[in-house]
Amino acid sequence: MKRIAVLASGRGSNFQALIDAIGAGTLPARCAGLVTDNPQAYAITRAKKAGIPVTVVDYSGCAGKDEYEAALLEAMDRCNADLFVLAGYMRILGAGIVSHFKGRIINIHPALLPSFAGLHAQRQAIDYGVKVSGCTVHFVDEGMDTGPIIIQRPVPVCDGDDEDSLAGRILIEEHLALPEAVKLFCEERLMVCGRAVHILPP
Repeated sequence: MKRIAVLASGRGSNFQALIDAIGAGTLPARCAGLVTDNPQAYAITRAKKAGIPVTVVDYSGCAGKDEYEAALLEAMDRCNADLFVLAGYMRILGAGIVSHFKGRIINIHPALLPSFAGLHAQRQAIDYGVKVSGCTVHFVDEGMDTGPIIIQRPVPVCDGDDEDSLAGRILIEEHLALPEAVKLFCEERLMVCGRAVHILPP
């Protein structure tokens, strides 16, 4: 059974979706740890309720980015995970970490990449006037939301939507897409060929 670890900065609802899928037996994985940069993150409460070890790497306690990255890398190494899942982790991973765990980090993003990368993707979609948005699970590379795409789920943008209402509907799809992508990884059914991710049959 594959070991996964989750990086989160906030409320951790996608983290909870993974916990629930593991508990239901639909995700064949063990969660080996939560790593967070926010000592106040509600994700910590979720982890403790599930008996998942927590490591806090507080950026404010580090002398700078290099020290933080070194501490984060050490914390991730200690998880001994096959896969790291960024579930609302609000910092960009340095190239050294991405290289160290190449092909073993995935991220969930609330837009249909490559459109609307970065922060406030739902607001970007509203402001641009698109009719369809959604979410994307992708492998992490050295760029910002530029890695090979595993799964995308579309969500219509309705008249009268604001950032919050669109974000709420997208989040429902995130809670489905992320466990699905992690399951495919754990079942060794993802084959990356350049930018394309092929999903292999069971």
